[in-house]
Amino acid sequence: MKFPPYALLVLATLLWGGNFVIGRAVTGDIPPFTLAFLRWCLAFFVFFPIAFKYVKRDWLKLKEHWKIVLVLAFTGVAAFNTLVYIGVYSTTSINASLMNSTTPIFIYILSFIFLKEHLSKNQMIGTAISLIGVIFILTGGSLETLMHFSFNKGDLIVLVAVFCWSIYSLLIKQYATRLPGFSTFLVSIAMGAIILAPFTVYELATLDSPIVWSTKTISAIVYVGVLASIVAFLSWNTGVVKMGANRASIFLNLIPVFATIFATIFIGEQLQLAQVVGGLAVIGGVILTNRK
Repeated sequence: MKFPPYALLVLATLLWGGNFVIGRAVTGDIPPFTLAFLRWCLAFFVFFPIAFKYVKRDWLKLKEHWKIVLVLAFTGVAAFNTLVYIGVYSTTSINASLMNSTTPIFIYILSFIFLKEHLSKNQMIGTAISLIGVIFILTGGSLETLMHFSFNKGDLIVLVAVFCWSIYSLLIKQYATRLPGFSTFLVSIAMGAIILAPFTVYELATLDSPIVWSTKTISAIVYVGVLASIVAFLSWNTGVVKMGANRASIFLNLIPVFATIFATIFIGEQLQLAQVVGGLAVIGGVILTNRK
């Protein structure tokens, strides 16, 4: 059965939106490095039968660009989700997903700084609007918070995560014609899990009660390891190929929408006015930057 590309893109963003809520929901049951490590170990074993034949075919290309693959593994696999899982200990999943919407803005800024790409008028205005939205979310709309720079620690950690994801996304864009997708993803998953392994061992060794095994915990690991990693990845890539990257990128704005819906229904988070205003500014700025 073939699904239309827009359905695949919606499915991917729905699953990624749920990832923020899952990370928040299990904060007391499984520590962040362990959750990230188990996620990518499970993803590797699920994806291995699908992608191994491509790794054998593309091994020389992967070996040639091994430094780039290592950076992809560090930023996109090891760092991004781990930092998100750490961040949601101190902030809401709604805030985290809204911060994630600034990824295109970070990419434009990095492209301008490192690749000397020209920014159009729309991109500059959209970037400014989105950054104002981020500040509004960080401060909760409070001028006093802004004046005293007393930002939520979790929000700042998630911003670092988004910065890592932006580097990953920019490299994927730059090396799209040189690095094959499936094999690069499988190898970066393996390398990312190896990077996370010593941190996970230390985390488990130093915590008195590291993991509370339950149906909720196991379901969360399966969700992030299979649905939010493999199913979302395959759905997104297929949708992008059929619809085109520019048209598909607008669907990423659905991630905070789905995260907000899931967070309010399943874990009792409440949507605040500052999040609505800041989120609309962030998403509006992103849409503006993508206009020709």
